[in-house]
Amino acid sequence: MARMHSKRHGKSKSRKPLADEIGAPADFDKAGIEEIIVNYAKKGMEPAKIGEALKREHGIPYVKHYMGKRLTVIMKEKGVGGEMPADLMDLMKKAVNMNGHLANNKQDKNNGLRLRRIESKIWRLTRYYIGTGKLPQGWRYDPQQAELLIKKKA
Repeated sequence: MARMHSKRHGKSKSRKPLADEIGAPADFDKAGIEEIIVNYAKKGMEPAKIGEALKREHGIPYVKHYMGKRLTVIMKEKGVGGEMPADLMDLMKKAVNMNGHLANNKQDKNNGLRLRRIESKIWRLTRYYIGTGKLPQGWRYDPQQAELLIKKKA
């Protein structure tokens, strides 16, 4: 598949090991793993950071292999997931930081191009999440509203 903002096609792929090759962690059951996930989420960690912490601190490389469900699904079931998808929030944080940089450095053309690319990714993700029902029908990306939302989360 071609990259979004270039003409190149990627050939390299990373493949996760099979669930049989990993083996189960000896000191955790499904309830224990769910409890750890909920505790991290209540501390305000994002799903990617929770996955890193599970891998690094608890020796659980892939939550789905042990639980049969993805980490975000578990968080949603327990009611600790965010109202906004994490990948969209990350892109909006990046766009807010770039807008702040451009306010001080108006001559930075490269950053302006990168900001437009990031905003196009945000708009594409917005259409996807509205279609899947994860965002309300009338939701729109607005840089000023995004800045307020990011500051409220921090």
